[in-house]
Amino acid sequence: MFNPSTTLADLQELNKGTLGEHFEILFTEIGPNYICAKMPITEKTKQPVGILHGGASVAFAETLGSVAANLCIDKSKKYGVGLEIHANHIRSVKEGYVYGKVTPLHVGQSTQVWEIKITTEDEKLVCISRLTVAILDRK
Repeated sequence: MFNPSTTLADLQELNKGTLGEHFEILFTEIGPNYICAKMPITEKTKQPVGILHGGASVAFAETLGSVAANLCIDKSKKYGVGLEIHANHIRSVKEGYVYGKVTPLHVGQSTQVWEIKITTEDEKLVCISRLTVAILDRK
């Protein structure tokens, strides 16, 4: 599904100068149909009451889904952008890291749908998201 020559360093390069870099998202694994990453819980990703901000979880999920979507297309002709994201926040987290894994639900010519599960280090579900990506022509 993904270009087999894609490396973790390639994915980190995509984060430079973006919200992903600001939130310190680190890609950790590329599988045949999934990508994993982690994000620290810091002052950048917390809400005022000291827990992981739901918006940070959504940004983490959209980063994972958008990267995955763009690895499935010919980037010289097309690009993918988020069309809709749905998130259920299951559990709060105060410190450490959260871990995300993105897997495909549908990879079509004009749309893609990705599921992103965000968990704690001990694999407790924090947030589950579904991202729909529009595949657009480069002009």
